[in-house]
Amino acid sequence: MKLLMFNTGEFWYRTYSKTIENTESISKEETVKDSLVIFIHVEKEDEEKAGEIAKKAVDNIAWLARKTSRSKIVLHSFAHLSNSKSSVEFAQIMLEKIQSGLKSNGYEVITTPFGYFLEFQIHIMGESLAKVWKAL
Repeated sequence: MKLLMFNTGEFWYRTYSKTIENTESISKEETVKDSLVIFIHVEKEDEEKAGEIAKKAVDNIAWLARKTSRSKIVLHSFAHLSNSKSSVEFAQIMLEKIQSGLKSNGYEVITTPFGYFLEFQIHIMGESLAKVWKAL
């Protein structure tokens, strides 16, 4: 799994087009202020260690949330951080596990629509922890 994590002043997105045929049709636009935005890429090799990798993701995201004093987290499936890709079904399950783990730790979690390309704008803060890359 790869995580590209941003500490943001504002994240705006709008659904642009479906990438998965059997996904529910959604037209959504949302602005989230003062949050961490986490781009998540689930890899094929993650399928063999699902529970372990989900916990590592939650731990890493929670660490950054504590360091940046953020209580709001946006999760976005972003399959462009590695050549290795898990199945669509597994990626969706992992996002749900990460969301559940973060919520159980008291975070407000927003998940962008799964199976969509998004149009987005992101205002990333300037400090060193505003842009963090993790390979799990």
